Amino acid sequence: MSEPVQWQDIAYAEGQARIEYQWLGARNAPGPCMIFLHEGLGSLAMWKDFPERLCQSLGCTGLVYSRPGYGQSQDLADPRPWGIDFMHRQASAVLPALLTALQVRQPPVLLGHSDGASIALLYAAMYPENCRAVIALAPHVLVEPKTLAAIAALQAPEVRKPLLAALGKYHRDAQAVLDRWMAAWLAPDFVAWSITDTIATLHCPVLAVQGMDDEYGTLVHIQSLAQQYAATEPIIFDACGHAPHRDQAARLNAAVAHFLQHL
Repeated sequence: MSEPVQWQDIAYAEGQARIEYQWLGARNAPGPCMIFLHEGLGSLAMWKDFPERLCQSLGCTGLVYSRPGYGQSQDLADPRPWGIDFMHRQASAVLPALLTALQVRQPPVLLGHSDGASIALLYAAMYPENCRAVIALAPHVLVEPKTLAAIAALQAPEVRKPLLAALGKYHRDAQAVLDRWMAAWLAPDFVAWSITDTIATLHCPVLAVQGMDDEYGTLVHIQSLAQQYAATEPIIFDACGHAPHRDQAARLNAAVAHFLQHL
């Protein structure tokens, strides 16, 4: 049974934040603790019921949270533009601070989507002793022209206005979320961004899932991951866009259950 949404203040190398989070399932569930890391414009609430349903089917405890500035979480530092290393900072500083504050002592399974999948891979590589496995949904391993074009298209007024209206249902400051995220991704230096060097130190099993119809990227990400890291299980879903947990939830649940059986 899920607990109510709660808040936790954390301090890390570059600032402070008040994080909204929610525990799912029984705290003493027999399965591993699974932590959900949302996409670039996502939040705790935008996962909808996917985390809870997955945890129920697997018999595990889940933890869902919104990163600083997302959802109802607050970035308590002075507002400033994100650097091109913003995903690295989330993995190296914010997530470890949150896990420490919430007393997550056993190595968890990280399930991330899009930017969250990249953060999950980075964390697993940086803290190999503190991660049991990674489930990466539509991860970004490098920067593709297709991704940049799709993000740049969000600047068109006829797209931006309804997008902000939709995001406003989930974020304290939807405009800040959208503007800071787009500014980071579309910064000239971001073209050279890659996590291939960092994830070379991965040690845990990885399930990498990509949709054939992903509007933000191609199969190069999970293919590159599988080529570089032998303990990767790549899965391609047809009739699936950028969000496998929305487009192919039943197939994804089955794939995750099969993957975790080997742990």
